[in-house]
Amino acid sequence: MNTSFPILTFIPQFKSVIWGGKRIAAFKGLPSQGDKVGESWELSCVPGHESVIADGEYKGVSFRTLMDEHGEEIMGLRLTGVYGHDFPLLIKFIDSADDLSIQVHPDDKLARERHNCPGKTEMWVSVDPAEGAYLFAGFNTEITAEEYRRRIADNTIVDVLGKYYTRPGDVFFLPAGRVHAIGKGNFVLEIQQSSDITYRIYDYDRRDAQGNPRQLHVEESVAAVNFKDTTGAAPTHIKDETTCVEEVIADSDFFTTTFADVKGCMKIDLAARDSFTIVVAVEGDARLVDAEGRVTILAKGYAALIPATMPEVTVEGDCKIVTTFIR
Repeated sequence: MNTSFPILTFIPQFKSVIWGGKRIAAFKGLPSQGDKVGESWELSCVPGHESVIADGEYKGVSFRTLMDEHGEEIMGLRLTGVYGHDFPLLIKFIDSADDLSIQVHPDDKLARERHNCPGKTEMWVSVDPAEGAYLFAGFNTEITAEEYRRRIADNTIVDVLGKYYTRPGDVFFLPAGRVHAIGKGNFVLEIQQSSDITYRIYDYDRRDAQGNPRQLHVEESVAAVNFKDTTGAAPTHIKDETTCVEEVIADSDFFTTTFADVKGCMKIDLAARDSFTIVVAVEGDARLVDAEGRVTILAKGYAALIPATMPEVTVEGDCKIVTTFIR
């Protein structure tokens, strides 16, 4: 008899934006979801954007409802002691057919004071960048708040940002306070704190459909920006020797993320984590088999949530996966 809480899969939420493209649906093997789809939110408990369970005994149920009723089983007692029944992470795919705005996110302290929500530390895994695609992260020289304001006003802020041309497998870690932007032609997996607070600081003087400039948050951003952030923003890269082995590609207080290239079968021991584990298939389809023999099909481009109460899972197939948990 199956008694433990099951693995959960989710219905993606497609978000249309002015810089979005067409690649997310194709990546997932779905019909077109529109010409300007910039994001798909794969796993979210952000208010107003809560995911819905895709399959299984909880099909059609809001993730918010499940967290309210089964938070301890999903997250474990350690994490519910920290976060209550608020799920702490948000998972997205991002397709940038055009440049995103230059932006920054507040840390927990500032976000709590101003918005009564968590801050936003995040990371990107580059999945399929176009030739010549690049990302901005951090500064290439230390600047002052006064120079920052001046460079935004005279359209030269990008001259002092770190610019990195992207390859598949590049990993960018973006602590709160790091100025950043995704350039045209990128396709990334984003893992972040469960927050939707963004300070847009520069947008190339773009206009909306009514001819109005997009709202900027220059003064709000000054308190959030780390003006001394000149080292550590360059990407790391996923190693080639990751066959059926989890390689840690990011580690922080907010999340620990691993990558594995599965060839046939790989067992993940979850007992010591005392955390939920999120699995995202970034290449190929995966079969997740729990200790009771239940099988969850995880197609490329989708996320699954393994509850904290599950001691192990076996991943089967020819696939590449990214996993995230909180240590």
